[in-house]
Amino acid sequence: MLPNPAPRDRSELTSQLAVAALGAGLVTTIAVAQGQNPMTALGITLFSAIAAVMVGQVL
Repeated sequence: MLPNPAPRDRSELTSQLAVAALGAGLVTTIAVAQGQNPMTALGITLFSAIAAVMVGQVL
């Protein structure tokens, strides 16, 4: 079976993105509470959520 870059199902893609964003958002909240720039933290959250979904689609 070859990897398919197209999402298997739109609801699956949405749930993967939501779970990834929640996980990254939790870590971001802790980082901002310790003094990190909120914009930097938001950028890291978005990048990690998108990367997680991309990996989830390939696997």
